[in-house]
Formats: sequence, structure tokens, C-alpha cells
Amino acid sequence: MKPVTCSFYGLGLIGGSIARALREARPDARILACDIQESALLQAREEGIADEIFPKLDASSALSFCSSDYIFLCAPVAHNNENLRFLKQYLQPGSILTDVGSVKAPIHELVEREGLSNRFIGGHPMAGSERIGFANSRASLLENAYYILTPSAQVPQERIREFSELVRSMGAIPLILDYRQHDHITAAVSHLPHVIASSLVNLVRDSDSEDGLMKMIAAGGFKDITRIASSSTVMWQQICLTNSVNISDLLGQYIKSLQKVKEEIDRGDEKELYSFFDGARRYRDSFIEASSGPIKKVYTINVEIPDEAGSLASVATLLALNGISIKNIGITHNREAEEGVLRIEFYEPDAIEKAASLLTARGYVIFLKK
Repeated sequence: MKPVTCSFYGLGLIGGSIARALREARPDARILACDIQESALLQAREEGIADEIFPKLDASSALSFCSSDYIFLCAPVAHNNENLRFLKQYLQPGSILTDVGSVKAPIHELVEREGLSNRFIGGHPMAGSERIGFANSRASLLENAYYILTPSAQVPQERIREFSELVRSMGAIPLILDYRQHDHITAAVSHLPHVIASSLVNLVRDSDSEDGLMKMIAAGGFKDITRIASSSTVMWQQICLTNSVNISDLLGQYIKSLQKVKEEIDRGDEKELYSFFDGARRYRDSFIEASSGPIKKVYTINVEIPDEAGSLASVATLLALNGISIKNIGITHNREAEEGVLRIEFYEPDAIEKAASLLTARGYVIFLKK
């Protein structure tokens, strides 16, 4: 396998994680990086992730940057279009352009207008984190995550196969889709749920009493299904604007389904209501357990603790002393949808098993979420 050369225009969480995974999988790879954050570039070079760094590109450095086998456009979506137009004039024969955006139609349309349909393979790693920036990037972010590829029509099959193998070598699972199909699927399983979660939070906010009883009682179940409403405001504004047709179409279908359920509730239709909930339960239970997806997974356990001073602190201290990082911890006052007094959220899935084993050995009763 010949050494590969990759250039990263943008070295944040996703670009940095891909670069790290590439370095682990292909130690002989040559990696070039350009980012406006000098601290990210210096860290990448210091850690041996990047071989060559560029705070910005000029005519001379762009020639070197664009001679790579693969050029990853990892800047925010608003900047990727101008970056692509800039790089176009310096592209060398054989170089493949790719991106990491969550909406594909706009960049594919630009690629076609710019005459680059023979060298663009859209990419969307279905992974992420609430944390941002290169400092929080990690190779494991891509591990067993779907990495959707949306090659333009004129890209040779051999180049698609080669890039798929590169993605697979980084621990991700390549999945090839038409870019239009990608945007429709992600609208259904990622974009629409974010709209729904935010609208539900806003409904409770607007319906709450002056003393905030709804907010106070809202706990496990409600917080779980609305967790994604805490995501980046600007990012989701832009996603709704760039994938508007698909989101609007699915939102219309969803509104019709809600109207149907409302009518069934109004007329007390036991059979149809049972069918509604049972059908959803059966389909939900058929989902394949995956480590990554368009909506970030939550890694939590619930723990029974005695109602006495210092109980929560004892658990937190025990986990910290054993090197287990806690993302969030708190008492669950409304436990209609879950068991256990104490709810602990972790950053990594491995922490669940380690924490559960440790706490069980100390006599705590643990409840693992399905």
C-alpha cells in the first residue's frame, strides 16, 4: 500500500479526528493542515499529527497543499464554498476533493457548476461531540461510525473504492449514497428530530406556570428526548436553511401524523391509539445498536444511593479516583420513566462498563439504560 498524502482545510473537531485516525491507521501518511487557529496547527505538529502546517494559503503554498491525494474541506459550511473556489485553480491531476458537511446538495451543486464532478466525493462522518476544536478531537470518534460517501457522477469507480478503503482503515464504516438520498435520510433521522425537540421545549416553556412547575418536574424522560435541543443554534439554523425542502416535506408529514393522533385521542379510539404506540415500540426495538449516528448517543447509568449527606459526593469521588470522567451527575426527582436516584452521564461508552463494575463491587445497585 503506497503512502497517502492528505490535506485538511480546517482542523477542528471533525477534521482533527479524521487526521488523528489517519495517522494511527497509516503512520506513513503525509498530512498537511491549514487553519486560522494557530494553536490548533501548533498542537497538531507538536503531537506528530500534521507534517506541514499553514496559517493561510497563498499561491505558492496552495500548490503544495493541492498536490495531495485527498483534500478534506473541514471548515464551517459557510466558508467551504469560497475555499473550494480558491483551491480549484491550484488542484493537481489526480487530487480528490472531499468534505465533511451534514447537508450535501449545496456543495454538490457548486462542484457541478465549477466543473469538478470528476474529482469530488462528498463525505459525512456520522459522529460528533458537544465539545469543539482540535484540542477535543480524537481518533476514536470515527470508530464504528457510519461515514457516508456521496461521490459525484463522474468520479471513477476505482477512486471511490480507494477512498472507501481509506475510510475503512480509519475504523469507520463507509456507506455510499446519492447526495439527494443522503439529504432526505438525514432530514428524517437527524434534522427533523432537532426541530421537534426544540419545538417541544418551547411548548413547555410557553405553557409553564409562573412558578415553573413544568420545568421543575421535567426530568429523565423529557430531558432525554429533548437533549438535542441544546445543540448549536447557528449550526441548526444553517442546516434548516440548506436542507429546507426535505425538512419542510417531512415536517408536513409529521404534522399530519400528529393531527391524526389528536383526532384519535379526541374520539377515544382505543384500538388506533394502541396500534400507534405498539407500532412505534416495535419499530424502535428493531433498531440496530450502533456506537455512532446523526444524533449523538448518551452514555448514562442510574445508581441507587441512600438518602443521606455525602452520598452523591462519595460516588463522584470513587469514580474520579479510578480515572473515570463524569460529564454530568445529578439526582433524578421524577423517576416515572427510569429507575435509580442518581443519574450519571459519561463522555465515552467504555466508562459505563467500568463504572458499573466498580460501583457494583462497592455494593451499589446499578440500572443500565437500554
